[in-house]
Amino acid sequence: MSAERATRSEARLASGREHVVATVDEIPPGERKIVPIGRYGVGVYNVDGRFYAIANYCPHEGGPLCLGRTHGQSVIDDSEPGGIAEARPGEFIYCPWHQWGFELATGTTAVKPEWSIRTYPVRIDGNDVIVTA
Repeated sequence: MSAERATRSEARLASGREHVVATVDEIPPGERKIVPIGRYGVGVYNVDGRFYAIANYCPHEGGPLCLGRTHGQSVIDDSEPGGIAEARPGEFIYCPWHQWGFELATGTTAVKPEWSIRTYPVRIDGNDVIVTA
């Protein structure tokens, strides 16, 4: 194994345990932090004070899911211009490659429900954001 590859693998956090990944202040509402857990990393999101963690991997073509944008879910609303409104703002992540959307809380997608993404438990202890992965 090359020295560069060994360094990258050593920088990864071990799987199957709790990890303090940030302080609450490091991930303000509407922001995310990608942490080196597992093969692809994990995106940790703050949605109006609720924290979620999801694998940084899109099952469609292996894209870096957590580099995409967060947004809500588009819903029909005849009172809005164009007849569409945003529901649940910031609760979905959209892959930057092909815009497949995944719910941060559950990892599910409407595009192909059998291709859900792994999510991880997140808890706050004092000011620490802790992910179990």
